[in-house]
Amino acid sequence: MPLPTDEKELALGKDLLQAFDTVGGGPHPGYRAAHAKGALLTGTFVPAPEAASLTNAPHITRSSTPVSVRLSDFAGVPVIPDNHPEGASPRGFAVRFHLAEHVHTDIVAHSANGFPAHTAEEFLEFLRAIAASGPDVPHPNPIEAFLGSHPAALAFVQMPKPFPTSFAKEHFFAVSAFKLTNADGAVRFGRYRIVPELGTEYLDGDAAAAKTPNYLFDELFERIAAGPIKFQIFVQLAEDGDVTDNSTIQWPEDRPQVKFGEISLDTLAPDNEAEQRQIIFDPRPRVEGLDTAGDPLFEPRATIYLLSGRRRRGTSPHQS
Repeated sequence: MPLPTDEKELALGKDLLQAFDTVGGGPHPGYRAAHAKGALLTGTFVPAPEAASLTNAPHITRSSTPVSVRLSDFAGVPVIPDNHPEGASPRGFAVRFHLAEHVHTDIVAHSANGFPAHTAEEFLEFLRAIAASGPDVPHPNPIEAFLGSHPAALAFVQMPKPFPTSFAKEHFFAVSAFKLTNADGAVRFGRYRIVPELGTEYLDGDAAAAKTPNYLFDELFERIAAGPIKFQIFVQLAEDGDVTDNSTIQWPEDRPQVKFGEISLDTLAPDNEAEQRQIIFDPRPRVEGLDTAGDPLFEPRATIYLLSGRRRRGTSPHQS
């Protein structure tokens, strides 16, 4: 996966990486600049029959596809407590569908149904405002000023982000919308939703504060050792007039949802830390039947994932 040749795009990716490092007190060698604390699980994806009405993507036309799923806390701090009141959420769910050797498609999602910025430039401004707003900075500090002039970011910050009792009882949302094309050439636009088979369950603030710093990962390792963890993937479909290229604008809850398939995770990946360092997820789908829906965040996200991944692997950012 190559880096962009446009110097402006590459510089923006490097600026974003630096901003994440500043916010997270990094860089932390060998770890992601965001969602540093995580675990990699493996299992199988089985498509739902109705998914073929949306797309002829290869993992929909096959009976099953092996997957890797990384579950994570938000912050770029490898030792962030799972019950940290600010740095642990939104939690991450990134899934790779292994289609062939060196051929894959991914979904990158988090536990908040929204995003604070429409463009990467705006998101960079958001991160820099956070970094510049320490406890000794007079009010209104930079992040207060930014949120006061960016209502979508304010809505995202104020959105409830409760502590789940388990990763297996948390739901996740892809950041951006996708263009889906079926075998007949029919096109729909949709957003992925990943729903736990067991339903969602959350702790109140006092109960979360009483938990141990690694309560979610300790519970995850016990749960996966005892049996499979299952998630259903749905696609929320846009209707005429819905905005499909802005991640800060969500669609009404009455929009139809079509089942895409089921993920069953049964194994903690061996050499887990090493595998997490190696895998670099790609928000762009890169397969037939799936495409981006024009959200300007796709390319910058791919760039920063790649920059962070190559640094994490210990390679030069100019190697391929």
